Parts: sequence; C-alpha cells; structure tokens
Amino acid sequence: MPEITTDHLDEKQVQLLAEMCILIDENDQKIGADTKKNCHLNSNINNGLLHRAFSVFIFNSEEKLLLQQRSDAKITFPGCFTNTCCSHPLHTDSELEEKDAIGVRRAAQRRLEAELGIPMEQVTPDEMTYLTRIHYKAQSDGVWGEHEIDYILFMQKEVDLSPDPNEIKSHCYVSKEELKDMLAKAKRKELEITPWFSLIAETFLFKWWDNLQNLKQFMDHKSIHRM
Repeated sequence: MPEITTDHLDEKQVQLLAEMCILIDENDQKIGADTKKNCHLNSNINNGLLHRAFSVFIFNSEEKLLLQQRSDAKITFPGCFTNTCCSHPLHTDSELEEKDAIGVRRAAQRRLEAELGIPMEQVTPDEMTYLTRIHYKAQSDGVWGEHEIDYILFMQKEVDLSPDPNEIKSHCYVSKEELKDMLAKAKRKELEITPWFSLIAETFLFKWWDNLQNLKQFMDHKSIHRM
C-alpha cells in the first residue's frame, strides 16, 4: 500500500493524528490502542479497525440544540455541520475508566473546552447524561473515514462559547424545525451534514429531544445500535 502523505493537510490537525485512541471489538471491549491516524485510514477500517468515540448534544434553556460546522482544516468531513462535539476518548488512565462511562464523559469535557472553548467547570462529567451507544462506519474520502462505537451524551445548560477556528468554522443553536429544514437541505445537497449526525437525527434524536426532562427512560447501556 502506498505511504499516506499528510504534507497537504493542516499542521495542527496533523499533530492530533498522533493521539492514541482506544481500540475495541464489536462489543466495545478494549483490545488495545492505536494512533488517531491509523484509526481513520479507510485501509485499516476495511480490515475491521474500530475505536471508541462520543457525540455530545448540548441544549440551551430554550431547548435549542448547539450545532457546529467543522472547520475546513479538519481531516475527516471538513465543512460539515454536526452535533455539538464529536471526538474520542484517549488511551489514558482517566479516559479508559469504564464505570458509568466516566472516562468517555471526561474526554467529552476535555474536547468541549478544546473545540468550543467552554470552561471545564461548566461541563462537568456528572452533568452529562449517557444515553446509549451507536456503531457506524462512513468514508470521508478515498483515504480517510470513521468506524466507531459512539457514546451518546446529552446535556442541557447555558454555556459560554469561544470556539477554536482551527476546529470550528461556525456554530448556531437550532430548534427542531430549523434542524429538520437543515436535514432537508442536506438531502438536496445544499449543505453537508456528518454521517453520524445524520444517522442519529433520522433515528433517535427527535424522540430524545421531545423528552429532555425525562431522559432516564431512554438510557440503554446494554445495547449497541448498529447503524
């Protein structure tokens, strides 16, 4: 296989490719670690390489959902609209801890600060509701893609934002109707939405959104939904 060159990619984003992600099997059991780069190469994904990830959904007091548009510097799905924050727990002691998904929730707190500039004390792990897990695979282009078991984290809070332009091109709060309009535009190819956000929006999101004050009924930590 030819060597994958990253010379043309954003320098800051390339540095992040050295981070160590958590390798898992299809039942979300830890089996090792590998770099973010190797986890996102389609050549490895096609051989079954799978890693742990999370998707955060933050709602404000008006029950509007905070969306971000990924920056053009991002290596996978640049310029796409998506949920509040999507990333990976790292292969470190604090983020490997599995009880009540605390390691994943700590990772979410870390990335909410890194991407959106939200002060860590505003997004503590105990304020995040871990709902369930989703397993999906998607190609970004011929070289890069995603293959993840994604922990879904919900939170309703007013937060202070100071987004990193290397991570985020734009952000906005949307109502259900505004998101439905965006999803329709994406189907008409008028804007792009990440595949995981699209899958979640087409299946569970609006049911969960209708019940923000009563999410306990949807907490399912045994199932992994194969999308």
